[in-house]
Amino acid sequence: MNAAPVLGVIADDFTGATDVASMLVREGLRTVQVIGVPQGAAPEGADAVVVALKSRTTPAADAVAESLAAWRWLQSAGVRRFYFKVCSTFDSTPAGNIGPVAEALLAALGGDFTVVCPAFPENGRSVYRGHLFVGDQLLSDSGMRDHPLTPMTDSNLVRVLQAQCRQRVGLLRHDEAQGAADALRQRMAALCSAGVVLAVADAITNADLHALAEVALDLPLLVAGSGLALGLPSRYAQRGWVQLDADAARLDAQSGHAAILAGSCSQATQGQVAAWRGAGRPARALDALALAAGAPVVAEALAWARAGLAGGPVLVHATVAPAELKAVQAALGVARAGALVEEAMAAIAQGLVEMGVQRLVVAGGETSGAVVQALGVQQLRIGAAICPGVPWTQAEGRALWLALKSGNFGAPDFFAQAFAAGSALP
Repeated sequence: MNAAPVLGVIADDFTGATDVASMLVREGLRTVQVIGVPQGAAPEGADAVVVALKSRTTPAADAVAESLAAWRWLQSAGVRRFYFKVCSTFDSTPAGNIGPVAEALLAALGGDFTVVCPAFPENGRSVYRGHLFVGDQLLSDSGMRDHPLTPMTDSNLVRVLQAQCRQRVGLLRHDEAQGAADALRQRMAALCSAGVVLAVADAITNADLHALAEVALDLPLLVAGSGLALGLPSRYAQRGWVQLDADAARLDAQSGHAAILAGSCSQATQGQVAAWRGAGRPARALDALALAAGAPVVAEALAWARAGLAGGPVLVHATVAPAELKAVQAALGVARAGALVEEAMAAIAQGLVEMGVQRLVVAGGETSGAVVQALGVQQLRIGAAICPGVPWTQAEGRALWLALKSGNFGAPDFFAQAFAAGSALP
């Protein structure tokens, strides 16, 4: 067993952190996720450590400072390789935070070139000629165009990233290499010689990601979604850096109550809430306007949940259609509306755990961050995947499983699927 982690991942939100950790565990790396930048030593026996930050939508300067603090901690732990995990839909704004953080990390590592690849084919995210597709749609035509915090209206990742960066952004085109390692290396060298510092890499299949991992293995930093992580563990093992563990996803069994908190308004989560309700399962909606007016929304939701938990999992959601979301944001402001929902979900999570909930699904990156912080979770063990990109995790030292789901991930029956995997459905 290696004395120090081989891979250190800096993730810009909590669901993204569990997403990439799940990919690493699936491929045999013993992986631990820590919440925020730790103060102590790295977890013992971990091949990979994922630092989960809540930096995707913070001011760029704050995101850079927090990411560099995470890098310094990982470096002090003896990590060999670094990975900046971004969303597979490249969630960001013209100000960042992907570009500023990537440039800062690369400079700290003394690097002059890296690849950027959010592709995750298993979840329908692919990059071709620098354009990001969500299934058959360009990113700009997908539901991400209506994201309340990071609306993605341009699918050209070179253009999106260049707007955030001071240094030159280029494109590593699929048709110029066809996944061949030698051709990829030659193209990367040519881009670097031409002054490109960040190269958006096309990837359509897992085979493309494996080829990219092969040639990018010795870059000081990788900037990617979780898909690129699939190609790393086997190559670390080939170098003798790790011994892969087929039982890396082991968690302690739990038998307490189960619940769902959904704060995301993405199309996928809307479909999941509708499917749960359509199956006649218990659900309660939160009213952001009532929260703003000071109504006892949290207390009422907890009283409702207490009465229903004995019958099986319950769902509390702030998920609404785009038109209703825009109306709420117009009345309260985007920041206040989001903060009210996050605070309410965090308080409800605390109440549910006090009631004996031991399996909790949380939908939405911002909601997941608020819930994990409110519950005082410092470290997560990574279990088996419910679906690509969403594993069950266990709060270290506690009888609590958490499934932190990106709002965009999962099939319509994801909530039922999660509890079937966790043996919590009646």
